[in-house]
Amino acid sequence: MNHEKVKELLIETGLLVFRKVWQQLQENSLEVLSAVHKEAEDDTIYTLDRHVEDILVDHIAESAAELGGIVLLAEGVGDVHKGIVLPMSTKAEDAAIKIIIDPIDGTRGIMYNKRPAFFLAGAAPNKGNENTLADIEVSVMCELPTSKAHFADTLWAIKEQGSHGFSLDIYSGERKPIHIQPSRAKTIMGGFGQIARFFPPGRATLAAIEDEMIDELVPTAPAGKTLVFEDQYISSGGQMYEMLMGHDRYVADLRDLLNLKLAREGRPKGHICHPYDVCVFLIGTEAGLIITDSKGKPFNCPMDLISDIGWIAYANEAIQQEVEPILLRLSQKHGLV
Repeated sequence: MNHEKVKELLIETGLLVFRKVWQQLQENSLEVLSAVHKEAEDDTIYTLDRHVEDILVDHIAESAAELGGIVLLAEGVGDVHKGIVLPMSTKAEDAAIKIIIDPIDGTRGIMYNKRPAFFLAGAAPNKGNENTLADIEVSVMCELPTSKAHFADTLWAIKEQGSHGFSLDIYSGERKPIHIQPSRAKTIMGGFGQIARFFPPGRATLAAIEDEMIDELVPTAPAGKTLVFEDQYISSGGQMYEMLMGHDRYVADLRDLLNLKLAREGRPKGHICHPYDVCVFLIGTEAGLIITDSKGKPFNCPMDLISDIGWIAYANEAIQQEVEPILLRLSQKHGLV
C-alpha cells in the first residue's frame, strides 16, 4: 500500500464531503436536511447523508486503479455486507486495499446546525472477510463544522508514524498545523469524562454506573462541588476528537453490553456504535490514547458496517488506572457483563 497516496486520497475525499455539507447548510432548511432518505440495515440515512454519497464514490473511483483496486465499505453506499469494488470491473478478492468510511459521523448534530460532525475513514490491506480494524494502516478524520465556523480541522495517522493534523481556514483556504496532545492530567476530577448515553433505552443503568464510580473515587466530596463534567457528544468521531485535543479524559461507550442486557430482559435494543464509527482509532493510539473494548480487552472488531461494538478510551495510563477497575466492576454489578 502506498500510504502517502492513500492518506492524500482520504484527506481530499473528506474535504470534498466537508464542502458539500457546508454548501447544504447554507442552501437548505433543517427540515429538508433532517428528512429521512431511507432506513438502512446499518443506520438511518438522512437527506444530508444522501447528498455526499455520489461525490464520495466518484472521487475514490478516480484513484482506485492506480492503487490496485479498492473495496469500499461506507455507510449508505452499496451493499451493506460487501460494499462496492472500484474500479467496477475489479473482483473483490483482487483489490489491494479495503477502505471503511463513515461519510458523516454525527449527522443528527450537524443537520440541525448544532455541532460539528466528522468524516471518518480507515484503509487496510484487503484480506477479504478476515479484515479487522486492527489491520488499518492509514486513518483520516475531517471536521464538518457548523455554518458559523471559520476553521475546520483534519487529523490523520499512518501506522507507526504518529498523529498529525491541520486547521483549514474555510474562507482563505490557508492550512496551519495543529498540535495533537491528549490530556496529561492524572485524575478525571475537575475535568471532562463520560459514559456515552445519548439515546434511550437504558440510560438509567449507565448513569447509575457513572454516579457510583464517582462516589467511590471521592466518597467525601464537598456538598455542591462539581467533581466531573460530562459532554454527551452525539458523534463517536467527535468524542475521539475531544480526547485527541486534550479536552476529555475518558470516554466509555458501553452500549453493546447494554443492548445485550436489554435483550436478555426482553426489552428493545437502542442505537449502537458500529465499526465505521471508530475506524479512526489508529489516530487515537498513535497519539497515545489507550483504547480498549467495553470489557477492558485490547480494542478490535470486524472491519464491517453492521457489527455491534463498544469502546473505552483513556487519555493516559494514570486515568486508566483510576477509572478502569471501578468501571469494569460496576459494569458487572449492573448486569452489563
